Amino acid sequence: MHGVYPLGTNIPAEPQLEQEFQVSKMTVRNAIRELSTEGYVEKKSGVGTIVLRNTSPSKLSKGKRFTELLVEQGHRMEKRLLGAGMVNTQADSELLELFGESCQRIDRLYLLDEQPYIHFQHYITPSVGLVQAENVEGALFSSLYEWLEEKKIALESFHDRFLVEAAAAESAVILRLEPGTPVLKRLRRSHDGEGNLIEYSIGIYNTQLHPYLVSYDA
Repeated sequence: MHGVYPLGTNIPAEPQLEQEFQVSKMTVRNAIRELSTEGYVEKKSGVGTIVLRNTSPSKLSKGKRFTELLVEQGHRMEKRLLGAGMVNTQADSELLELFGESCQRIDRLYLLDEQPYIHFQHYITPSVGLVQAENVEGALFSSLYEWLEEKKIALESFHDRFLVEAAAAESAVILRLEPGTPVLKRLRRSHDGEGNLIEYSIGIYNTQLHPYLVSYDA
């Protein structure tokens, strides 16, 4: 089995793999079973073995998410959807370059122990359709990335940048801060296994409530 198989395609049939590598049927099946366990492929009756992921997870991805660490410390984390819809990017040169003339915007608020903590602005490629039932102001919205996975979109790489700046008026109102209060800002670009940009997000953190945490596996 050579090269990289695109997501959603089938790997060669078992007899072909047996012949190519000169191994037994049991060896091939055990290898496929291991790939399936690690989330790389999925075997479907009558369809074959489909590629779900074609890159290795990073060390950081094996670490615990920031919000998981807070929950483990005894904090209560609640996520709310503030709004979602298509936006025109003509007035924003960066978004225009990333997504073209339009993209989807999803605004979310994280509450830490019932206090406004993080304001997220997610910009999603227009090729991903929004679910109308989720487009309700104030509705609960548990995980954006799980929502993308339900749409068969697997994010394989994340590139984050952090900076400190004065809170913009919109985020200041949402986070109940005075305009100009220093906040932590995270800029993230998320790509699928083929290198396509799926999400660009801006996260504004009120670190006066709690500092940002990162956990790495050794």
